Amino acid sequence: MVSVHPRGPVQNKTEASEMVKVPFACGECHLVLGDDVDQCPRHPSAQVSSDWTGYVIIMQPERSEIAKRLQVDQPGRYALKVNIR
Repeated sequence: MVSVHPRGPVQNKTEASEMVKVPFACGECHLVLGDDVDQCPRHPSAQVSSDWTGYVIIMQPERSEIAKRLQVDQPGRYALKVNIR
């Protein structure tokens, strides 16, 4: 079986180990989840997706315009757009 890699088909394990694993993001609050986490701790019933774009780290949500637009009230790592299928 040949894996798909951004630079083309992967032919050996060395190239396969270079593949980046994209973390999930919550479809409700846009929180980017940690490695091997597939459920949002803030919204356990919300769908999560690895199909997201944009990345922002919000440290002081009360002072952040981006946090206001994303309706974020807690510090963390967030996706700007999450595509849910």
